[in-house]
Amino acid sequence: MAPVETGVMSPTPLHIALVSETFPPEINGVANTLGRLCTGLREQGHTLQLVRPRQSTDQGCRSDDELLLTRGWPLVGYPGLQWGQSSMHKLLRRWKRRRPDVLYIATEGPLGLSALRAARRLDIPVVSGFHTNFQQYSSHYGFGLLTRLVTHYLRWFHNRTRLTLVPSASQCIELERRGFERIALLARGVDGQLFHPSRRSAALRAQWGLGEDDIAVIHVGRLAAEKNLGLLDRCFRALQQRYPQRRLKLILVGDGPQRAALQQALPDALFCGLQRGEILAEHYASGDLFLFPSLSETFGNVVLEALASGLGVVAYDQAAAAQHIRHGHNGALAVPGDEEGFIDAARWLLEDDETLRRVRLNARQHANRQGWAAIVRQFEQHLHSARAAPTEIPVAGGADQRIR
Repeated sequence: MAPVETGVMSPTPLHIALVSETFPPEINGVANTLGRLCTGLREQGHTLQLVRPRQSTDQGCRSDDELLLTRGWPLVGYPGLQWGQSSMHKLLRRWKRRRPDVLYIATEGPLGLSALRAARRLDIPVVSGFHTNFQQYSSHYGFGLLTRLVTHYLRWFHNRTRLTLVPSASQCIELERRGFERIALLARGVDGQLFHPSRRSAALRAQWGLGEDDIAVIHVGRLAAEKNLGLLDRCFRALQQRYPQRRLKLILVGDGPQRAALQQALPDALFCGLQRGEILAEHYASGDLFLFPSLSETFGNVVLEALASGLGVVAYDQAAAAQHIRHGHNGALAVPGDEEGFIDAARWLLEDDETLRRVRLNARQHANRQGWAAIVRQFEQHLHSARAAPTEIPVAGGADQRIR
């Protein structure tokens, strides 16, 4: 993976088509990332066309030069979201009238596949993003036998693009090990003005039943099977047993298919539901200890948001946590899959007030240097490089196969 120079401004504005199943105001890491990238590109003078499936919130919304809506169907496990249908002929008609300089495909479903096929036919350079570990998710939703097939498809898909952008170094290594080609790192940033310790709210903590010296153990994210949320209960109970003299409260922010089951399993926990914007930032900053037990992330934006909010973060040593947390300095890490190690890391952070105070201060200082501007410049340069690359690129499956 060659380093990307970030100090040079793009000389030529691009017309970029971006294809995704999800986009703001939907709440998930992919939507958040794409929203930030698109805003940054527009600020640099580029024009964008967003291609996505019509969602339930799009009543009365029509396609135009900046937005192309396609048909979709409900996505299993994600109520309210639509999985885009294949729309190759629609894309061909639109892109023949106004050809994009470069295409970015963020999701690999039928819509993304049809966009890839249309781009190959029109000789439009394609960059893809590996945003979600679908090959891991399949086992959590009862499709474990399909994991190898999903991995094969994802490799086939991404190896037919000029470049695949991956959010973490560990993910780059994993994909290269599995035969993915032309991988480049594009990390994630955080809005350090929105997510800030100054948003801590004594009033919100009082609603939670906590005083200033009590400990709010918080988790933010989708409440779903692939997030390994059973560890939250085990870890929290271990903290209660270790520190019986302290008042601890488990706070979960987010929603998802496991919410009802978790509420039944965690009757003393507080479930705050989906939160957005400044209210979400207030929830983060009003916490003390952030638990992130997921093993399925390509990155994990919430880790950076928690660091920026000045929380003591406990996570497994992978994805965003591996990139941004130095164990014992600005957070606490455990070997992936080591649940007892995860619990020990959380215990350590609460050993004394000075340890937690120091770690939280270092967390904020680190996150304050992780803005989106440099990430957008890297993304911009990857798009320019893909446009300038040769039109023929070898792909997996034989030396005689070429992508155009």
